[in-house]
Amino acid sequence: MTGRPKLKVTLAWALAILLAVGALAAREEPLRPQFKYAAGTENLPEGCEGNLELTQEGMGFRCLGEVVSIPFASITRMQYRSDISPKISRLKVMWKIRPPYSVPVPLLRARQHRFFAVAYRVDSSTHVLVLRVRPGVMRPYLAEIDLKAHRRVEVEHLEEY
Repeated sequence: MTGRPKLKVTLAWALAILLAVGALAAREEPLRPQFKYAAGTENLPEGCEGNLELTQEGMGFRCLGEVVSIPFASITRMQYRSDISPKISRLKVMWKIRPPYSVPVPLLRARQHRFFAVAYRVDSSTHVLVLRVRPGVMRPYLAEIDLKAHRRVEVEHLEEY
């Protein structure tokens, strides 16, 4: 009879440990930043990492506690390319961080970051937000932005799309 209480205690501890491990495994990990601020007119530090959040009314880039909100109605141009197009880089705006000049290397395209550029108007002035993001991360965002913004993101023709 002395063996049964020990067995119950051992089973209880094993069950408690199993539940604790299960709870830790089921806990949702915080979303790692997947976008980097590459250039634009916003007061964000260069290379600031954050996430793009989409709502019914617009999109927001959250980085270091700051949020750049862009209503879909104010967007004049959206592009996703391996470089920053001249249409974006030559805009007459007050750049806080100038767009980087890059020459795309065709053999390395699959692993390169790409640029998601958004030009939008706020109070009669044009603003630009340029983010670096990998193709695998951006693909689901492209479809959702097309649906919610009721306009297409200009995507550079690449083999993998």
